[in-house]
Amino acid sequence: MKKFLMAAVGGTFLGLVTTSQIAGPLVAQEAERNSSVYEQLDLFGDIFERIRAQYVEEVDPSELIEAAIDGMLTSLDPHSSYLSPEDAADMRFQTRGEFGGLGIEVTQEEGWVKVVSPMDGTPADAAGIQAGDFITAVDGVNTLGLTLDEAVEMMRGPVGSEIIITVVREGETEPFEVSIIRDTIRLTAVRARSEGESVVLRISTFNDQTLPNLRDGLAEQIAEAGGVDNVNGIVIDLRNNPGGLFNQAIYVADAFLDAGEIVSTRGRQPEDGDRYNATPGDLAEGLPIVVLINGGSASSSEIVAGALQDHRRAIVVGTQSFGKGSVQTVMPLRGDGAMRITTARYYTPSGRSIQALGISPDIIVEQPPRRPQSEEEEDAQFISEADLPDALSNETLTEDQLRVIEEDRARAEASAALREQDYQLAYALDILKGLSALAPARATPTTTAE
Repeated sequence: MKKFLMAAVGGTFLGLVTTSQIAGPLVAQEAERNSSVYEQLDLFGDIFERIRAQYVEEVDPSELIEAAIDGMLTSLDPHSSYLSPEDAADMRFQTRGEFGGLGIEVTQEEGWVKVVSPMDGTPADAAGIQAGDFITAVDGVNTLGLTLDEAVEMMRGPVGSEIIITVVREGETEPFEVSIIRDTIRLTAVRARSEGESVVLRISTFNDQTLPNLRDGLAEQIAEAGGVDNVNGIVIDLRNNPGGLFNQAIYVADAFLDAGEIVSTRGRQPEDGDRYNATPGDLAEGLPIVVLINGGSASSSEIVAGALQDHRRAIVVGTQSFGKGSVQTVMPLRGDGAMRITTARYYTPSGRSIQALGISPDIIVEQPPRRPQSEEEEDAQFISEADLPDALSNETLTEDQLRVIEEDRARAEASAALREQDYQLAYALDILKGLSALAPARATPTTTAE
């Protein structure tokens, strides 16, 4: 018994020695790291005081500290930054659907300001700014080397004032200048309209109004069509949609899914992850859906497109999306400022991260550049059988049959005109027509008398 007790005590003693031998270096390393951090903070304090005392002009200490904080955050990734009280207030206005500026979503690539997308109906959109453009100067001041927030601040100004930006565009040999008049930007998050038998939902941003706008717009178009049985499908147009509120993307995807995962987020620690699932109910009542995306579709747009694509709920058409697969959290700070920091990556239902990769369309459809019609094309006329001299007439058709033919011809001509204006949208509508033609006819309810 004594031997057993001695062995147990000896084992405990050896365990303590072994633990001490392992923990000792770890504690020392942690202490060394902390010491290094404190030394760096002392260095920051020294530099701060020397600037205050010796810089050629007097500086505002609070501006120095804000610049240091912003530099620390922007060094992490293009989407983390410090928001001054003014910027934080602007962001709150923007998420409510109204803000001042050009109406342009930008990011930073290799030091240059890059346009993610112009927003529908804004001064930037009217001026012809395109997704993928690089803004190299603002009012003659080079943007290279500026932080993204500094460049954005330069583009802000009083409503009605003029700004001249220098743009570099792929396919153009020389940079060119664009004059834009600043305005108050009031965004309608969703515009709904009908094209033939299809409903088109143009979602330009994800703010507090997105889901209500979508729900009301879709219901209105279905009612105007005389019921869901008269609609052959829905096009969700997410082109040049830079994103917005994360929760609104979940709501929009949920609106067309009955069940299953919409998106998951994974942070630095496993416990920081989250999963968002759909709830029963489909606003489209099972109608076919085509989602349109392009290089200006980012963030929340990619969440919606990825969820509907992975669940085989929609066919995704267009070109590769932007590839912003990270989630930012805005944390309020003292003094009414805020810190925007990347806290997680998001994943589509199939478990793919789209960070820097984007959503790949099921069908790749480029938007061809508009070209002026040549005189030869304008003059070209084709004749039909009916134009030939002494051609036989067709008197076998009834008035109703003639009316149907004329209506079909009018729809075909409208489709051809749309193809000239917006080839990608016309392609999406053609897909819905094809699906509608192959689908079994909807059952017509019958009534019986008893």
